[in-house]
Amino acid sequence: MKILRIDTESSDPPFEQVRSQLANAITTGQFEPEDQLPTVRKLAADLGLAANTVARAYRELELAGIIETRGRHGSFVAGSPSPKREAGARFAAAFIRRMRDLGIGDAEMLAIFRNEIDRHVPSTTSRLRST
Repeated sequence: MKILRIDTESSDPPFEQVRSQLANAITTGQFEPEDQLPTVRKLAADLGLAANTVARAYRELELAGIIETRGRHGSFVAGSPSPKREAGARFAAAFIRRMRDLGIGDAEMLAIFRNEIDRHVPSTTSRLRST
């Protein structure tokens, strides 16, 4: 997949580079809904990465509703988001704007968000921590 490039000098881990570049390519229309993505093994081989690295990026994209994995049939660009997901995205965008207005960076923002999830969800494990 020629639209992805791994920068070995970047402070971003490879899985995050794959995740963010694929998300950007999908949201900017370089992929259409229902387009099939390369298999994890194929993309990993093309990029010179471990399969687990690409699998993590795909998992995060799936959790975000950007792609769908259909078992042995592969991974595909997701269709239109549900109204609930669209509303959640609007709330998230407002949250990000307000946090940035306060001068809070992305890493600290995520740490605050994860902490609040842990405080408000009576669960011993958070889905966000498992990534």
